[in-house]
Amino acid sequence: MLAAASLALSAAAQTWVWYPGDYEIWLGNRMNNNRTERGAFFPPFWKTDSHYVTVEFSKDLDLPEDEVITIKAEGKYNVKLDGKLQFGEPSEFRLPAGKHKLNIKVWNQATPPALYVKGKTVNTDSSWKVTNEDKEWIDESGKASDTSATTYALAGYWNFDDIDIPPSAFTLQYEPLEKVTVKEITADGGKLYDFGKETFGRIVLKDVTGNGNVNIYYGESPEEALDIDFCETLDKIGFGADKVTDLATAATAERNKDYTLDNTKAFRYVYIAPESGVDVADASMLYEYAPVEYRGTFKCSDPELNRIWDVGAYTMHLTTREFFIDGIKRDRWVWSGDAVQSYLMNYYLFFDSPTVKRTTRLLRGKDPVTAHINTIMDYTLYWFIGIYDYYLYTGDKEFVKEIYPRMQTMMDYVLSRTNKDGMLEGMTGDWVFVDWADFPMSKQGALAFEQVLLCKSLETMKLCADIVGDDKDAKLYGELAADLRGKLIPTFWNEEKQALVHNVENGKKSDQVNKFANMFAINFGYFDEPTTESVMTNVMLNPDVPAITTPYMRFYELESLCDQGLQERVLTEMKDYWGGMLREGATSFWEKYNPGDSGTQHLSMYGRPYGKSLCHAWGASPIYLIGKYYLGVRPLKPGYEEFSITPNLGGLKWMEGTVPTPDGEISLYVNTREIKVKATQGKGYINFRSKVKPKSDYGTVEKTGDNSYRLFIDTDRQITIKYKEV
Repeated sequence: MLAAASLALSAAAQTWVWYPGDYEIWLGNRMNNNRTERGAFFPPFWKTDSHYVTVEFSKDLDLPEDEVITIKAEGKYNVKLDGKLQFGEPSEFRLPAGKHKLNIKVWNQATPPALYVKGKTVNTDSSWKVTNEDKEWIDESGKASDTSATTYALAGYWNFDDIDIPPSAFTLQYEPLEKVTVKEITADGGKLYDFGKETFGRIVLKDVTGNGNVNIYYGESPEEALDIDFCETLDKIGFGADKVTDLATAATAERNKDYTLDNTKAFRYVYIAPESGVDVADASMLYEYAPVEYRGTFKCSDPELNRIWDVGAYTMHLTTREFFIDGIKRDRWVWSGDAVQSYLMNYYLFFDSPTVKRTTRLLRGKDPVTAHINTIMDYTLYWFIGIYDYYLYTGDKEFVKEIYPRMQTMMDYVLSRTNKDGMLEGMTGDWVFVDWADFPMSKQGALAFEQVLLCKSLETMKLCADIVGDDKDAKLYGELAADLRGKLIPTFWNEEKQALVHNVENGKKSDQVNKFANMFAINFGYFDEPTTESVMTNVMLNPDVPAITTPYMRFYELESLCDQGLQERVLTEMKDYWGGMLREGATSFWEKYNPGDSGTQHLSMYGRPYGKSLCHAWGASPIYLIGKYYLGVRPLKPGYEEFSITPNLGGLKWMEGTVPTPDGEISLYVNTREIKVKATQGKGYINFRSKVKPKSDYGTVEKTGDNSYRLFIDTDRQITIKYKEV
């Protein structure tokens, strides 16, 4: 089996290159179309783009001496030097000294056209230019055009640095795992295998004898695996005298003693039920995973919170694959709302920038824009916000420059669907999602929630326009954002309820108050201080306002509470909510959790007894909350050039952890009397409160208010601060 490429970015001298975004679209199509429901193929229901089938790669050269290059491509190709077409498909080619223009055109219908050039000084890398259409023409005399409207982009790449391993051969990594227990099911002679925790991979049937069909039923719970009529996923494999057939796809393979399934599934339990005439002696699995590095760490005085962090990290690892996906059992798709939360959790766990970029490119797809991302209005807006977050955490201007043209056309589409007041309303074909709510919630008219997200998206557009030097659009987006922000309170504010109401429909302001728009306005800083305090009292802490039951929106709800310094309350809620899942036996965190449910009620969703995902990316939000609001680490300037550290024990006796940065890390140990901090990248203040005048073994502690202090960190040595917690 081909070894998987690392998910980290390469610094090699040469690498495989392609048209930017095309590999991500192709790889995403391959992954998104792995979903099945009870053996039936289930593709995504949104527009699917494809790669350009012909791509020209070009490079301007200035060589001091002749140079021989090796050329390898995925697809048929030709070579032009200074406009002259060369014979055949040369695998080696001599470049003469001097200034030259090298063009290599590659065609591939099946996989993205990709190119690898290796020489002494001429090597494919991100500086090569690519285009999907050269827009050249030849007149009746045979003269080629000397002008062109060709639009060039810089080549896309990942880390495929071996000339003999092309990008299309990529696979994730595998590790053999054995079951923890096996139980005989006497009713029909099947066996229930328990692999100990939620996992993902390929089942291996061992020492299969006889001929006949073997039925395999998967479950995140034993109830699901044993319910052969309603489990979400299953396989049926036919064993003949000399071949094995996947009965769902009719794919065949040569029969051997053991058989490894071609497709991957999510499960903890597997019920293997051979039919008459065939027997399976045992089963194991190949665990499939992305080789990401755990760079973030956390441990504290509360064993349950430690367990929550560990299970959250494992949940994130399971849902971090070629891209950040939603859940590993049911959809296995890339959803923008799920992804933007995965990005934030990732910055505190893996700091895996390449996967953020791949996911962002895949979600955007190609022009023309004909629908919202994933067909969901709010998911399009999250896509913009995710780019804002990416730039803040990484400082990667080059990615912003690459993606900006597709941001423009995406925003053009969004603005084309606004009403006369510049607000978004759902139109035909738009899915206005917000959340899976347990209470009636209109999706008609202008929702306050959508306008808050649109405002932040426009602010992101202005930021990115400034980065690329587009002054005209920076002015436009800035004005649109300011105008919309100025309309939020007049349009949606209810003075009596002291809250943004849910929506305005046909000019009539709704009476409904929920947390969605209000908590996002708090998180984005759209309220002044008195309004924020009032909204916290009348909405966020008001038991009469409908409760949120999905980890998806609890992510933002608890963030708003932490933002207002309520870490002790949030700690209690994390232990109740995520701890509640652990007490129900969770080994990864779920798509939704309602403490009022019992037994198999915890497994049902979408009108199906096992429709709920028990491993869902948005369930891992404590990773983000702990890193940003307990360890208290956040970037103030892009790429952690400047940071802020505001540790908050939130009732813990002690805590310690590491937050990764682009090229380093920030480590903390905090108890009620001592803080130890070390930052290997960037500079910034650590802020804390103390009942006594604190002492530090480095720098000068400044007093900033009653019992409030700060210390500037501009060294990579460990600093110890003695204080007394307020």
